[in-house]
Amino acid sequence: MATIDEDLGQIERDIRQLKIEYDQFFGGGRKRPPTEIEWRIDLLMKKYAERGGDLKSAQRFRFTNLNQTYAKYKDIFRKKVKQKEEGTVQRHFGAAAKAIEAERAQRALEEEPAGQGAAGRAQNQRAEGAAFRMTCSEPEHESEKVNKLYQALVTAKQRAGEEIGKLTPEGFAEFVRKKTKHLQQEKNCKEVEYIVEIVGGQAKLKALVKV
Repeated sequence: MATIDEDLGQIERDIRQLKIEYDQFFGGGRKRPPTEIEWRIDLLMKKYAERGGDLKSAQRFRFTNLNQTYAKYKDIFRKKVKQKEEGTVQRHFGAAAKAIEAERAQRALEEEPAGQGAAGRAQNQRAEGAAFRMTCSEPEHESEKVNKLYQALVTAKQRAGEEIGKLTPEGFAEFVRKKTKHLQQEKNCKEVEYIVEIVGGQAKLKALVKV
C-alpha cells in the first residue's frame, strides 16, 4: 500500500503527464483526451480531501498546492475541449513537441542591490503585467507568505508556458529559507524582498535586500 508521500508524488507526476497528453490531444497527436489519468488523479484527490486530518502540515501544504494546480489545469482543459468541439481552435501539430520542450523546468533567480533597476522593472511590468512582491525576514515562521510567493511563481510559470512539475512547495520553502538567511548574512540586512514577474516571456524570481 502506497504511503501518503508516495501518493502525493504520484499525483504530481500524473498532473505533469496530464498536461503533456492534453497538449498532444489539442495539437492533433492524440485522438482522445487522457481521461484515464484524469480519473486516477480525481480518485486520489478525493481520497485525501476526505482524509485531511491524516496529513501532516507539510503534506497538507503540498496537497493543497497540487489541488489548486490541478483545478487550474482542469478549467483550462475544459475550456479548450469546448473550443475544440465547437471548432473554434485551429490545430497546431507542433504542440506535442512544444510540450516536451516545456518539460525542462526553468528556475531563474536574479539578485539586484536595493534601489537599483527600478525603472527597468517598472517598464517590464507595464509590458508584461504587474509583479508580485513579498517581503520576509523569517520565512520558516512565515509559511503563509512563502505559500503565496510559491503560488505566484507557479502562476507566472504557467502563464509563460513553463513546466512546474519539478517545483515543489517543500523544496521552494527550503530554497526561500536558505536564500533569505544567506542574503541577511552577506548583505547585513533584516528583510529580503522577493519579486515574481514575467520578463521576456520567462517567469523570473528576484531577491532584493531591504536595507
